[in-house]
Amino acid sequence: MTLIVGFLVVLGMVFGGFMLAGGKFDIILHALPFEGMMIGGAAIGSFIIANSIPLIKQSLGGILKVMKGPKWKSQDYTDLLLLMFELTKIYKNKGAVGLDEHVEDPKSSEVFSRYPKIQGDHHAVELITDSFRMISMGFDDQFQVEDNINKKLKKHHHEVMAPAGALQVMSDGLPAIGIVAAVLGVIKTMASIDKPPAILGGMIGGALVGTFLGVFLSYCLVAPIASRLGQIEEDDSAFFNVIRDILIATVSGQPPAIAIELGRGAVPTNMQPNFYEIEQAQKELPS
Repeated sequence: MTLIVGFLVVLGMVFGGFMLAGGKFDIILHALPFEGMMIGGAAIGSFIIANSIPLIKQSLGGILKVMKGPKWKSQDYTDLLLLMFELTKIYKNKGAVGLDEHVEDPKSSEVFSRYPKIQGDHHAVELITDSFRMISMGFDDQFQVEDNINKKLKKHHHEVMAPAGALQVMSDGLPAIGIVAAVLGVIKTMASIDKPPAILGGMIGGALVGTFLGVFLSYCLVAPIASRLGQIEEDDSAFFNVIRDILIATVSGQPPAIAIELGRGAVPTNMQPNFYEIEQAQKELPS
């Protein structure tokens, strides 16, 4: 939503100011389809050359993600804390054996089923189940568990940030592509040097539309999208940091209530439930 609102503001302020200053759109509208074809086509072609097919698909999905915003909301963090409380409580009372049915088949797990949005995120589920599975196999050294989870999170973070980086590279190249289009316009103008000044002026103006379009698309559209996508991925990564902190606290021998409180401390401030909300929600969980 903010993407659409922001872009409308940009269009209104840039072209509204141009119009109020006495600018005329006839030259821009005449040159825009051709300049747009050259600049947009070159940018898309370069993007295809520079990236793999999976990354191209991820980047397209990233644009949709910018429109939707971060995946994890305040209620999702509360649900995560409750889910982890239930799992760590089972682990504390029954040991790793008690978690088998939940770890081995989370889709059928009664505990996971109470939190369908988390259950539907394969990375969150795999991080939880794989970690508990390794703990049940004797991999229960606090520092080794922390190091192993951090490696997984680093790998995941690198993968999800790749689309933002690819879009940023595209943004960096757009002004230069705009210059290429402008130079071609100047070449066209020079071939018509015998024309009257009024016609030459229109042709030069059309060529400059290429420079304008490259800079405009770069700094007013693609770069903001790349930046926002990076912010969203950073925000969503906090969800997995909460899982990590709770798992590490559990391995170190902390009781479930303390482990959850340590995890609650890792929740972003604007989405963080207070202590009493979590305590009350824990009391309302099925026995």
